[in-house]
Amino acid sequence: MGDIIQLLPDSVANQIAAGEVIQRPASVIKELIENAIDAGATQIDVFLKDAGRTLIQVIDNGKGMSCTDARMAFERHATSKIRKADDLFALHTMGFRGEALASIAAIAQVELRTRRPEDETGTYLCLSGCKVESQEAVSCPQGCNFLVKNLFFNVPARRKFLKSNQTEMNNILTEFERIALVNHQIRFSLHHNDVLVLHLDPSSVRQRIVALFGKGLNQQLLPIEVQTSLVSVSGFVGKPDSSRARNPLQYFFVNGRYMRHPYFHKAVMQSYDQLIPVGKMPNYFLYLEVDSSTIDVNIHPTKTEIKFENEQPIWQIIFAAVKESLGKFNAVPSIDFDMEDAPEIPTLRKGMEVKPPQVSYNPSYNPFQSTSTPKRQHLDWAKLYEGFETNREKPERLSATAISDSLQIQEQTEPQQMQIESVENINTGYQHLQVKGKYILTSVKSGIMLIDQHRAHVRILFDRYIKQISSRQGVPQRLLFPEIIHLPASQAVVLESIMEDIAFLGFELSDMGNFSYAVNAIPEGSEGADVNAMIQQMIETATQKGLDVKSDMHKAIALSLAESTAIPYGQVLSEADMELIIDTLFASPEPGLTPDGKPTLSLLGNEEIAKRFR
Repeated sequence: MGDIIQLLPDSVANQIAAGEVIQRPASVIKELIENAIDAGATQIDVFLKDAGRTLIQVIDNGKGMSCTDARMAFERHATSKIRKADDLFALHTMGFRGEALASIAAIAQVELRTRRPEDETGTYLCLSGCKVESQEAVSCPQGCNFLVKNLFFNVPARRKFLKSNQTEMNNILTEFERIALVNHQIRFSLHHNDVLVLHLDPSSVRQRIVALFGKGLNQQLLPIEVQTSLVSVSGFVGKPDSSRARNPLQYFFVNGRYMRHPYFHKAVMQSYDQLIPVGKMPNYFLYLEVDSSTIDVNIHPTKTEIKFENEQPIWQIIFAAVKESLGKFNAVPSIDFDMEDAPEIPTLRKGMEVKPPQVSYNPSYNPFQSTSTPKRQHLDWAKLYEGFETNREKPERLSATAISDSLQIQEQTEPQQMQIESVENINTGYQHLQVKGKYILTSVKSGIMLIDQHRAHVRILFDRYIKQISSRQGVPQRLLFPEIIHLPASQAVVLESIMEDIAFLGFELSDMGNFSYAVNAIPEGSEGADVNAMIQQMIETATQKGLDVKSDMHKAIALSLAESTAIPYGQVLSEADMELIIDTLFASPEPGLTPDGKPTLSLLGNEEIAKRFR
């Protein structure tokens, strides 16, 4: 039997390496921009076509490369940052990965034009699938001009798994925002399909945050500045009242690099303990500076997870820094002692006798005695029982308190097998009861039925919204004063892609520029709902679904809007409200389940009720 182990060809090895480094167009942009930053660029321009599938062009005014360096940069394990193994633990730059350009060239067609300031002519290099097709001297500006065409052209399996253009563009903008936030001294521009998407001038950190996420955030930022021997912490945290239930702006940077760190995130969250409602999360932009020898950035291929040598003390420093900022800038509620009618606190001197305060009261005061007559008025208690026996002759009714306290109603484990009463079998002559602000209790021929008021309303609204989208006949309810919403660029791209669909629901939005929109009308029946939260939830749902299948996206948008506008738990319902919910629910083709498969009702049969009293 012959030998079966052999070395892979360089082209195949490069494609395997590319799978770790280049996952989508956003990965290419990240690598090229970070290389430009390391080259000392003060201006970086990015041009895209078809969300990077067809073309990615990154132009910088950095120091450029010589003819030899330009050729060597595309070789595997070639780098200008590392000379020995110890250098891996003392990195001060971003684009140090030796396989970055080699990986890009392995799965795309690449053209490079570059020139150093001291050279009269530059270098043009053309590669396709790691093969150098041409190299020649050209006239070009100082810096580097990378063109990456037809990403994954020779790996069709990888290209097939790319998401829609909207999703890939959202990923690109997310990566772009992370880099722009930490390099505020650099001028950036981003063009997509010949349209300027972002233009960022050199500015302070605060101005860069506002330029990316809207002017409304400016008044919500509290500064942080802490210097210690272990770490320097700077940046901003949001005021407690600016916390969000969805899409919070949460960014950690260490030594100029974006990172995710759940442990440090807990430190920030605990700083806001008792300051924000449950389910909401604060915004924060925290920049950490540590000795590069005390961190390891090579534990994850994308380098977004970083290991710290002194995690626990840094956790304490972050916690204290955020707490101090919240207290220093009056973000934490405090007791105000500067009251006009505040009681005077006496000064206690040494040797002074302490006397208890004297309280005056009338020992003969009787709160039950009328001031007009010395005797208590005679009350006819019998009137309270008038009609009591008559009411007992009607079919017995259980009070909401008695039901909720004494009955342990079990949820059906298999909702699809639930025996659902038809609307004709509901005893509509009886009064419906609301239990604990969450359930509607009604009597049916086969027993007692509990209906989850929120889930039932979600089911009802979902059916209505799906019908409106299908027929394109949403009924808008115009707002007296349009509401202005500000979105990050990554969310604005998704909103533009679903604008037509949400218009069918009844929304009317006007683009005001700079990723700001005026909401002029909302769907009928959603009055009083949080408009910003509704838009945010639909954007998040559309991002998660990928926008690939139109029917699935319509269902996802309808469900997210239904969940945002449905009757919340705790809302008191009138008899007419409960009657309407029950009638409309049982007119649905699937009354027993929400659109995402959760049960809307639970039935306690007559036999089960009888067993509980044996």
